[in-house]
Amino acid sequence: MLKPQPPVIETYGAGGFRVAGQRIEGAILLVEDVVRPWSATTLARLQVADFADVIAAGLVAVEFVLLGTGAETAIAPRPVRDALKQAGLGLEMMNTPEACRLYNVLAADGRRVAAALLAV
Repeated sequence: MLKPQPPVIETYGAGGFRVAGQRIEGAILLVEDVVRPWSATTLARLQVADFADVIAAGLVAVEFVLLGTGAETAIAPRPVRDALKQAGLGLEMMNTPEACRLYNVLAADGRRVAAALLAV
């Protein structure tokens, strides 16, 4: 059975995203080809709990997480990095526009990737 195509991040900016034709205000989380609003608001306030859905999906569903850090590339807080590492998940941090483009490429290629994207 063929796996359905993952949702495509069509646009980003003005404080939100358009994914698969749907506008979502604020940050988004894409896990197992499902997009949902994400409670995270800033990189400085990220907590391990913000990644509970990603960690719960586990290695069967997610190889690594793309973290879109906003307009600029920055490093996630250490507790977040440590928790994802302990769960066996890779973490790639980059600005949100780069993370959106990379997610689209990797998801279309069938990779088990999650995206946690702060709005720009």
